[in-house]
Amino acid sequence: MNRRNLTVPRALAAALACLAACSSPSPTFYALRADEASAAASNTSPAVPTGASALDVIVGPVTVPDMVDRPQIVTRNPDNTIQMNEFARWATPLKLDVGRVVAADLAQRLGTAHVSTFDGAAIPPVWRVRVDITRIDSVLGDSVTIDAQWVVRPPGRQALTLGHTVAHEQVTSQDYGALVDAHDRALATISADIAAAIRADHATVGSATE
Repeated sequence: MNRRNLTVPRALAAALACLAACSSPSPTFYALRADEASAAASNTSPAVPTGASALDVIVGPVTVPDMVDRPQIVTRNPDNTIQMNEFARWATPLKLDVGRVVAADLAQRLGTAHVSTFDGAAIPPVWRVRVDITRIDSVLGDSVTIDAQWVVRPPGRQALTLGHTVAHEQVTSQDYGALVDAHDRALATISADIAAAIRADHATVGSATE
């Protein structure tokens, strides 16, 4: 047997394996973003006054269901099976991105730059917002539904404002970018409800101190 002849198939197999690896699609990474258009269109209430009564808001903790707390974007198929797409991924952990976007949405709606997910960034008195996402249902080409329980704690008060928002948005195409856009709009709806609660509590706190 000629040992030299054996090296040709092996080299060919190695080359084909390398070619297959090189031709595999690379994952696309997606990030959520604050929905500026939604905030501008729906925010008809005046911003909270600046100065001594300006708001410092901390958003967190934020939780998301274990099923979607993973790098892959998780979608539900029409037959109710779940798909975790290896080539459509979140750029950062989902619960961190949700917190960042809710903070950005609140900053736009409340007219203050003092909204953060970092506790050390705020100057007392501090308003605290907790968000527990209990369901994220994402269907390509159809809709996104986000079910959120949230809590607002005004500074110096034990009384909490408890809220529940179910946001439902249509997905305009089969593209993952359109799916992520629907997530943005759903989070904007949740943020709008939280901002309204903060405004109401802020008015109560302000009148109590007058």
